[in-house]
Amino acid sequence: MSSTAIVTQSRVLSLTSLPEASIQNPLSGWNIPQDHPIAKTLFKEQPIMNAESLEGRLLFAIPKKGGIVPFISLMYVNKSHPGRLYEKCLALLAGADIQFRRHHRLDVCLSLNHNLALIFLPASDIPSFVAKGDIDLGITGHDVILEAKVQGLVDEVLRLGFGKCSLQIQVPESGPIKTIDDLAGKRVVTSFEVLAGQYFDEVDERLGLKGDNKTKIEYVGGSVEAACALGLADGIVDLVESGDTMRAAGLHAIGTLLDTEAVLIRAATPKRPELTQLTDLITKRVAGVIAAEKYVVVQYNISRDKLVSATRITPGRRAPTVSPLEEENWVAVSSMVEKKNSATVMDQLVAIGAEDVLVFNLDNCRV
Repeated sequence: MSSTAIVTQSRVLSLTSLPEASIQNPLSGWNIPQDHPIAKTLFKEQPIMNAESLEGRLLFAIPKKGGIVPFISLMYVNKSHPGRLYEKCLALLAGADIQFRRHHRLDVCLSLNHNLALIFLPASDIPSFVAKGDIDLGITGHDVILEAKVQGLVDEVLRLGFGKCSLQIQVPESGPIKTIDDLAGKRVVTSFEVLAGQYFDEVDERLGLKGDNKTKIEYVGGSVEAACALGLADGIVDLVESGDTMRAAGLHAIGTLLDTEAVLIRAATPKRPELTQLTDLITKRVAGVIAAEKYVVVQYNISRDKLVSATRITPGRRAPTVSPLEEENWVAVSSMVEKKNSATVMDQLVAIGAEDVLVFNLDNCRV
């Protein structure tokens, strides 16, 4: 047995062991000469990582998206492009200062600066692992939790503000089906058997449909939008973000089951309470990153007699910070406002007499 390792600066991190015949060239896709010192280091024998290597570490599950080759100390960049959800998760980890290096074929890696390990899993598997307490923290979709029927076993600690979409019922735009009641009793294809089944069970009960007359829910793993055109379904239930794919397939929405987004989850009953302090720390860091993306700081000068009106516009999360200026009867005000409202807030402040209105982005925060 030999081990596959990656290097960061002068530190070599062994990630896992692989059979001799299965070891792949970690420089594949990288323009690094085989005789480069880093290349030699990457192929050196390293201690094997096993279950004991994860003992006592917080396990944090991240949705996987293909094979990702890490950045290393010389910043050679791999040309692969991970999906948007994966990129959002990487940005979230970077903002929370969780440093790691991941080999492109490995789904487990150790943090370089925290007592935790990142586990890269399909998003659909994460709720079950967290619910059982095998994983301490995880990022997945709100819809995936409901589909896995573990909502009572996991806590949705934070909504992360990305991966937003809707689980919709779609039918052919030119077809005879115009309403949910029209679709009831017919064939519906979906990747969400549980959620679609629960929804149409209620519809069937309301309409008095029983036995063979009930709505038929059939599962497919992908390309759900093609089912109607292939004659496999009268309607579908699938996640929709912009709707472009559905429109291209000649479909339109006649109902929405739920709106969903990425969430940070933890077990409702942690299996390893000794990791609670680190779990809380990581959760607060993630919350800080999300808040920094949501808010900006508005700073302005205004006469004291207009301060009450100004603070109605910028009340802040708790209260604005007000500081006296050298000029009599003038104060400086600093307040957090939602980024999406910042332009309107600036206009309103100027309208009541505020001057030197500035907006600052936040790199990170704790709220």
